[in-house]
Formats: sequence, C-alpha cells, structure tokens
Amino acid sequence: MRRPVSLQLVALLPGLLGACSLQPKYVRPDPAIPAGWRIADPALLASESDLASLGYQAVFRDSRLQALIGRGLENSQNLKAAVANVAAARGLYRVQRAALLPAINGTAAASAVENGNGNFFNGGAGGGAGGGAGSGGPRENYSVNIGASAFELDLFGRLRSLSDAQLNAYFATEQAARATRLTLAADIADVYFTLAADRSLLAIARQTAASAQRSVALTKARLSGGIAPRTDLRQAETIEATARSDVANLTTIVEQDRNALELLIGGPVADSELPAAIESVDGAVGPVPVELSSSILLRRPDVVEAEYQLRAANARIGAARAAFFPRISLTATGGLASSALSALFTGGAFAYNAGASASIPIFAGGANSGNLAAARAQAQAAMATYQRAIQLAFRDVSDALARRATIADQIAAQTALEAAARDTAYLTTERYKGGVASFLESLDAQRSLYAARRSLISTRLLRASNMVALYRALGGDDFSGTALSARP
Repeated sequence: MRRPVSLQLVALLPGLLGACSLQPKYVRPDPAIPAGWRIADPALLASESDLASLGYQAVFRDSRLQALIGRGLENSQNLKAAVANVAAARGLYRVQRAALLPAINGTAAASAVENGNGNFFNGGAGGGAGGGAGSGGPRENYSVNIGASAFELDLFGRLRSLSDAQLNAYFATEQAARATRLTLAADIADVYFTLAADRSLLAIARQTAASAQRSVALTKARLSGGIAPRTDLRQAETIEATARSDVANLTTIVEQDRNALELLIGGPVADSELPAAIESVDGAVGPVPVELSSSILLRRPDVVEAEYQLRAANARIGAARAAFFPRISLTATGGLASSALSALFTGGAFAYNAGASASIPIFAGGANSGNLAAARAQAQAAMATYQRAIQLAFRDVSDALARRATIADQIAAQTALEAAARDTAYLTTERYKGGVASFLESLDAQRSLYAARRSLISTRLLRASNMVALYRALGGDDFSGTALSARP
C-alpha cells in the first residue's frame, strides 16, 4: 500500500526543523576587570592551579570539620531546596524541548444510533455488531486513529530559541545550586572557626577572673595590714567583675555559635566534634592556590549562573524575532473506520486526512515589536548583571588577597605584643607585691595583657576566616560528577 503524502511529510520533519534561526550568535563578552590581581606576595604569583578540581577537603584539613561539612551537604534544607529547583528546571526544559517534535496520539471510538424511535445509545468498543443502515436496529460506527495535531514547523527557529532559553535557564539553576553548596561549606567552616575563637576567649576570661580573684584576696590582706588603701581593693574588684561579666557573655556566645553550627549541619553536634580553641585549628586550613589570571573567576558558580542567564536572554531575542514570521502547523491522521466491528481491520477500512495551516501576523497593535524590544532590553540587563557579578567576584578575591598578604606580619606583631604585655604584667605585679609600684600600674598592666590576649585570638580567627573567604571568593570547589551535573 502506498504511504500517504502527509505521512511522508511527517517523516521529513527532522530535516525541516533546523531550517533557519533568528537567534543572535552568542559571543562571551570580555570581563570588565583587569587581567590579574595586584598581589604583593611573590609566592602567590608562582602558585597557579586549576581550582576547578580543588575540593573543600584540600582546604579544610581538620578531620572533624570535614566530617561536619559532609553532614551539612547531606542534611541542609537549603541545599535540598536548591537541588529540587534544579530538578524542576530540568523538567521544564524537557517540556519545552518536546515542542520540537510532533505529539502522536491514538484514539478509538464506537457509537450506535437508534433511528426507529429516536432513542440514542452510545456503546463501547465491545458492543454488538447488529443491523446496518437499512435495518430497524441501531446504526453503528467504529474507528481507530493515530496522528499528530497542530504540529508547528519550526522554520524560523522560534521553538528552537525557546528551547535554548529554557536549557540555559536550567543550567543557571544548576549553578545556583552549586553556589549554595559552596556557600554552605564556607559558612560551616566560618562558624567552626568562630566557635573555636570564642572558646579561646572564654578560657582567657576565666583565667583573668581567677587571677583577679587572687588580686582581690591579696589587696584585702594588704588593706587589713594597713599597707594598701581601699581604692586598690575597689580597683581589683572592678577587674574581677569585668572578667566575670565576660565569662557569662562568652558562655552565651559559645552556645549560640554551637546552635548556628547545628542549624547549618541540620542536626546535633557532639562535644567531641567541636574545636577546643583557636590554637588547635591554626593548621587546619591549607593554602588556597591562586592563579595569576583573573579569568579563573569565570568558573565561579554565581558568575557562571549569570552567564547562563545572559545566554537565555540572548535566545529569547530569537524567539521574539521569529514571532514576526508566519507559523505553519500540520495536522495528519490515519486510521481505520467501519460500520461493523468485524470489518474494522480490513483493507478497505483504512482512511486518512492531512492538512496544513499558516498563521501570518498582520496587525497585533505593536505587541510583537514590544516583545522584541523587551527581549533586547532583558539581554542588556543580563549583560550588565553578568559583568557586575564578575566585578564583585574580582573585588572579593582582591580583598582576600590584600588581607592574606599582611596577615602573617599582623600575627607576628600581635604575638610579640602579647608576650610583652604578659611580661609587663608579671613584673608590675611583683613590684606591687614588693611595695615598689602602685596598684594602678599593676591594674593597667593586667588590662593591657587581657586586651593583648584577646587581640591575638581575634587575629588568629582573622587568618582562618581569610582563607575561608579566599576559598569562597574563588569558587574553587569541584562539583563535577555530582547529581547537580546531570544533564537532561
């Protein structure tokens, strides 16, 4: 049997779909940033690495921190929501892509009409094969059809552009999920180091409170012996009260840090999983290698997301342009029809119909022009957003590098300051006990030592946080091979 012309046309559709496209060719814009960073440390210039393969395990070397980050990546509700958004975007892309192919549907129908007394009977496919058109019984009809209805030939690339736009929107959503994962790992590390620093500050406050209690006892003894005035006792009690207040405040802060960590991880954290002090995690952060070229920022998840949004906006221009041209749709069905169920599958029961329709825009009140203008404006906005994302990423890295270049000198200076303050406090306390120095001198020395110890802790935290900031700014985690990288 000779195939119908309409069915032959349907078989040629794949060749017609890519006839032409009005979508502008995408060219990645040059980043509006310098080619490199102003780095003062020559060692950084010599340290180049492919950060796309740098995982958080290579940066955060503390085994307890690695375990906490791993749990957070499994339990985080924010990350689960981001992954769900990726799955939704993937589904929407598949829906849009399906418009490029004809939707084939099959139908089956059976009917019976009683002509004698006006009664109407609508039967199923298994109804009896009774009398024909000339009898007094019901008139029966059976049909089985398969075909495509209102399938649009994408001669001007409208559907292809919409599909490309949805694909890039899906890729952008995927990058947003990657950015969420990267941010989660960095946030857990930040809170972990902050908790360590606050525990160190709490220990210092307790030590200071204990030392102040001894000073109060000594001053009371000297007051009772008539050696020291009452003002010395009151000043000693001032230091003790201040230290006890700091102990109470820092105890609360440590608990709040722990609550924040448990929120990020999505579950309780045991005491054995927490750092004892900032000194115990000084070597827990490995060096983050930095490339000389700032083009590395083009791999940061939020920058890649902005570029995919730009690609999607570019594709929508093609769809808006295609709206000015005719839309051609095909309808083709073929099947079997008979007035008797027993004759439905005979050769003479075959029938088909085919048709084509064209919709030509003549007057739309400027809607098509408005859509094209809006698509172009959205593409310009996406371009600005993309360049802004790169500029912000460049600033993040530059700020982190500026701190990294001087943090070692700051640590050394704070360590020397703490040692000098400690020695001064010891010497003035001994001089006060010997009656050579006034209590005011001893009091000032103790306050200076307390401030110096707290500043050293803060600087150590700053060093750890700087490495986390650099890791976050470079977007260096590797997410290839994960569920987020699945393609539709």
